[in-house]
Amino acid sequence: MGYTAIVDYGVGNLKSVSNAMSYIGQKTLVTGEAAGLEQADAIILPGVGAFPDAAHKLRQKGLDRALLAQAGRKPILGICLGMQLLFDQGEEMESCKGLSLVKGRVELIQTRFKLPHIGWNSLEIRHDSPLFRGLNDGAYVYFVHSYCGCAAHEGDVIARTQYGSSLVAAVARNGVYGCQFHPEKSGEAGLQILKNFGELIG
Repeated sequence: MGYTAIVDYGVGNLKSVSNAMSYIGQKTLVTGEAAGLEQADAIILPGVGAFPDAAHKLRQKGLDRALLAQAGRKPILGICLGMQLLFDQGEEMESCKGLSLVKGRVELIQTRFKLPHIGWNSLEIRHDSPLFRGLNDGAYVYFVHSYCGCAAHEGDVIARTQYGSSLVAAVARNGVYGCQFHPEKSGEAGLQILKNFGELIG
């Protein structure tokens, strides 16, 4: 049995993701090495904090190149800030390049409600996706964010949520997936999403 690499670049919520994967019987390796990503069957890119700091740390460790090399060869899942890094550009504090695995930008949420957006919100599933197998439209998941991805192609958006405006909640493009919410903190629905991701391994 292979493993799912959880990318350690200094800004991820590694333990909770690792614990959730272990709970559903998925073997993981927390790694900050390119070789660990190359040898993995799948990759999870977590993230907590600010886009520029995270992007800088990825590049400093050469993990941006490692992720790009593995994209299209194995399933990749970005979580929260990890999803935002999948986009072309982030606008948090300063304009900063992302990984360009999903076309679009990361911008401040436009809403009359308080930021950051913290709490449980329902998913509006827009497209069939193996990530949501076994989930009902309207399933509740847990968010913590002030910025969100704005996809250039609506076809890449597999779920949205409402927080005073319609926000991108999940994306998928060419075997690369992103969840703005935290599946590892989202109860049974989140565990089902992680289980579904694990089942994408060929």
